[in-house]
Amino acid sequence: MKKTNVISNFLYNSVYQILLIILPLITTPYISRVLEADGVGTYSYTYSIAYCLALVGMLGVNNYGNRTVAALQNDRKKRSTAFWNIVTLQMLTTAIMVVVYCVYLVWFCPTEYRLVSWIQLLTVMASFVDVNWFFFGMEKFKLTVMRNAVVRLLTVVAIFMFVKNSSQVWLYTLLMVGGHFISNLIIWPFLKKEIDIVKPSFCGMKQHFKQMIVLFIPVIAVTLYNKMDKIMIGLLSNVTQNGFYESTERIITVPMGLITALGTVMLPRMSSLFASGDKGKARGYIRLSMEFVCFMGFALMFGIAGVAKEFSPVFFGTEFTSVGSLIMLISPTIFFKCWANVIRTQYLIPLKYDKPYVISVWIGAVINLIINYALIGRYGAAGAVVGTICAEGAVMIYQTWFVRKKLPIAEYLKDGAAYLIPGIIMFAAVRMVGIHFGVSLLSVVIEVIVGIVTYIGLCMPILLSRHKDMIRHFLRR
Repeated sequence: MKKTNVISNFLYNSVYQILLIILPLITTPYISRVLEADGVGTYSYTYSIAYCLALVGMLGVNNYGNRTVAALQNDRKKRSTAFWNIVTLQMLTTAIMVVVYCVYLVWFCPTEYRLVSWIQLLTVMASFVDVNWFFFGMEKFKLTVMRNAVVRLLTVVAIFMFVKNSSQVWLYTLLMVGGHFISNLIIWPFLKKEIDIVKPSFCGMKQHFKQMIVLFIPVIAVTLYNKMDKIMIGLLSNVTQNGFYESTERIITVPMGLITALGTVMLPRMSSLFASGDKGKARGYIRLSMEFVCFMGFALMFGIAGVAKEFSPVFFGTEFTSVGSLIMLISPTIFFKCWANVIRTQYLIPLKYDKPYVISVWIGAVINLIINYALIGRYGAAGAVVGTICAEGAVMIYQTWFVRKKLPIAEYLKDGAAYLIPGIIMFAAVRMVGIHFGVSLLSVVIEVIVGIVTYIGLCMPILLSRHKDMIRHFLRR
């Protein structure tokens, strides 16, 4: 694939990833005031439980299916067979999780959460019809983005039109998870252009099942330290603290959309390059990606930390003022995730180094659970933030240690370190603006402008000296 197509796919998937989070982001200032912290916490707690079961239902198919389809892009017959065997497994495991969730609803769900939890059943069922992984493996990102965009935008409009008070958490939940279910469902008609109908076989499913389990194990671990936080806050603290943590994570998740987009685009590309033996080109992509995530990671980490104090009460409302400190505290995880994402999606998974990937995320999960158990009861959302920082840092360190003899880590660090000082200077400049202007919308706007101008201004000489030809090519397009 030409580099220009890789860039186009990255841009399309950036839009897709942002769409996955833009709905709650756009509606957050409104919803946080209408539903208040308790309502936001209730949605967060019930969604986390349903989401955990939905991930189990997917059985690691997002990475495995993406990788498998990418290797069969040019063979319609083989990819058709692979698709139907994989998707049948996905449907079977998801059906089991639907039953498990219904058992939870009937026997274990607290009464005060029961209505919202029943609506969250759609979250689990959405995994039953999720075949976005197939189109990612085919590197057809434009199709996915365009079809899902309409549903996402209509959901946003519906939330503003119909959700009016704190008693309508159920309606907000229905619109959110219903939109997700529909966006997964409407992509199915476009499969007929890419595959033929093939009867799945037991032997074929068994073969895929064994390999999917390997990539499913880290999914469990990632779920433990990404979603169990909220469940543990709900059990060890209260839904108000859950609302604070949900709001904190929501802001940190937004910039990660770009990095997730890069990983999703590059995983099938790197799988194809390594499979064809073009290791030189693959390593070139990794080095460029590492520099890009350092450039973006430091910008987002220091930028978000800089505006957090003023941004939180303006964006969420005065009830969420304490979220500003939580955002500042959790901001280093942006860089940790950026760095680890490249190693995972562009080296470990494409080359089938599944064991170290599994070990790294389980290390993170165990660390996170231990710290959460020790701190959440006393410190609430802040305890969960500390657990997340330690978990993400541990994952990044282990994955980097594993590839230290296989990839030129020292060169990556040297390339990326050039953007650290501009990030620190930007943070200092933004904080000076915040201290001077105080908490207001004007202050946030000025902070953002000052941060962007400062960081880009300081980084531009570095970018021009290293990537002059690439920048010229991009500007001419």
